[in-house]
Amino acid sequence: MIMSLNDINVIMSIKHWPQHDRPREKLLRLGAAALSDTELLAILLRTGTRGMSAVDLARELISKMGSLRALLEADCQQLCQHRGMGVASYTQFAVIREISRRMLAEEIQRRPVFTQPKAVADFLRLHIGHEKVEVCIALLLNQRNELMHTIELARGTINEAKVYTREVAAVALNHCAASIILAHNHPGQSTMPSTSDIEFTRQIKAALNLLEIRLLDHFIITAEKATSMAELNLL
Repeated sequence: MIMSLNDINVIMSIKHWPQHDRPREKLLRLGAAALSDTELLAILLRTGTRGMSAVDLARELISKMGSLRALLEADCQQLCQHRGMGVASYTQFAVIREISRRMLAEEIQRRPVFTQPKAVADFLRLHIGHEKVEVCIALLLNQRNELMHTIELARGTINEAKVYTREVAAVALNHCAASIILAHNHPGQSTMPSTSDIEFTRQIKAALNLLEIRLLDHFIITAEKATSMAELNLL
């Protein structure tokens, strides 16, 4: 088989770098935190494509998508538009997202949510921050404010998800929740609560109070940010 110069460069590029510069060896020597986004992605990709090493491909993908997060959260159709990417890459990225979400869920389940607000916010962003339509979920907590269940209440359009007070109350009662945290995403990337968000939240809180179930917070979520309505004194 005759190989072109580009083929040879792809095969040899990382293999013939100085050992201390290779991403995998650098990780083993210094830990994953010492690697750049490009280096981490290159290890995940393992191989490059025609004329490009894994590092070159990783750099190009992050540049085109805007960030490592945007790349990992892209849907299958978006990802497959880029050279070197396909269904296998999409499933690999989806697995990484789900593992991260489950690790955060385990952390929340072990300790009260009030002791780990960042973990709760990260969990919510991983859970619904990437959604292209509005999705509303409830975190159902026990008397120790530990997570018992995560329930999807509604899935709607790009700017609305209909949630009814009686449905929220029924879910909380059916699962014997002592308190709940509501969250919904804003696909438009703004985490500022709307007037309808505030009115809905206060209606839910009043209804749950009658059942002696506390509404602890309502988060507005995007892929990059989580805003707490409790912190804004809007409950």
